[in-house]
Amino acid sequence: MESHINDIDFVAAAAEERVTRHDVMANLHLFAKQCPEAAPIIHLGATSSYVGDNTYLIVLRDALRLLLPRVASVVEQLKQFAQTYKALPTLGFTHLQPAQLTTVGKRACLWMQDLLMDERALSRCLEDLRCRGVKGTTGTQASFLQLFNGDGKKVKQLDALVTELAGFTKSYAVTSQSYSRKVDVEVIGALASLGTTIHKMCSDLRILTFHKEMEEPYETTQIASSAMPYKRNPQRSERCCGLARHLITLFSNAANTQATQWLERTLDDSPSRRLTLSEAFLAADGSLITLLSITQGLIVYPKVIECHIAQELPFMSTENIIIAMVKAGGDRQVCHEKIRMLSQEAGAQVKQHGKQNDLIERVRNDPYFAPILNQLGDILDARTFTGRASEQVVEFIAEEVQPVLARYSAHLQSEKYN
Repeated sequence: MESHINDIDFVAAAAEERVTRHDVMANLHLFAKQCPEAAPIIHLGATSSYVGDNTYLIVLRDALRLLLPRVASVVEQLKQFAQTYKALPTLGFTHLQPAQLTTVGKRACLWMQDLLMDERALSRCLEDLRCRGVKGTTGTQASFLQLFNGDGKKVKQLDALVTELAGFTKSYAVTSQSYSRKVDVEVIGALASLGTTIHKMCSDLRILTFHKEMEEPYETTQIASSAMPYKRNPQRSERCCGLARHLITLFSNAANTQATQWLERTLDDSPSRRLTLSEAFLAADGSLITLLSITQGLIVYPKVIECHIAQELPFMSTENIIIAMVKAGGDRQVCHEKIRMLSQEAGAQVKQHGKQNDLIERVRNDPYFAPILNQLGDILDARTFTGRASEQVVEFIAEEVQPVLARYSAHLQSEKYN
């Protein structure tokens, strides 16, 4: 049996399956022909789910082990990006409208935080995975108890031995004919959650590309449009969003499969799972590979960011102007009304005439604000509007990011040199 373990004639197995209409039995018949001395006892006491479900659990485990380092690699790239741009002011947006300033690096930390949550969820799925072991037709181990002449200790020993050989430390204490499809729900749920992170981040990048503040890497020979040669489309981010959206939708398949498993199991789970499990991991893998290529070469345009800040900062600075005027002896209510009127006039210039925001010029030209004119430069310094964003980046990386990345140090070091 050992000498033929990898000697699989897939053509012959397919022919056998056309006769038996049973994938496991087709391969068992073929294996028995290759191993005639073992033929009488191959699969004795077992079920198709013993073969299939234990194999699925091994594949799920190995697939999670492949994905987790990819998540870590993306986090590592974003960490470096956040450190580089931790203090670069940029417009924050709420409701997709300009809001209080943040920094480019702080925004990257929001993406990282979501990815760390995904790493935690996927790691938990990996840690919680167990082997199905040898449980029999309905999970009672009755056939194995019969094989061992009623010796329950030997049945438990066999279960433990198979579990160990499969590379697990534990098996599920109770199963039906199959392991609970709730396991698939948890795994696909974590992958779908990863999909939401990737979609959100890449949607942000697409919006920032529209504003010309950031871009994904773009090859010098790359063509974005067959009709419009000037375009630089965020193709990789769009690809990630498309794959992530598909990944998110797969959760409903896993959930519905678990919900409709009657009693000890029904076989309508099989076709859905064969598609859902493989597609989920493939979509996650493809998304992470593409996302890594994006984060390895993100492009920032500080001058464009500075220009956008200049368009909005005059309005955002009004409270600071009022405070400065009150400190200089002015009346808060009078100053508020002055600023309100000047802001409306400046807003009309922007919205009705397409001109630049000239609020600060209006403030400079109004004698009322003479006591603070020499302070306007400091008041309009964008760095004073970002709060503790820069410090938050440093603290977040030290306290949250580095401890996670430390678990993947060997992988990240290998990736660095390869």
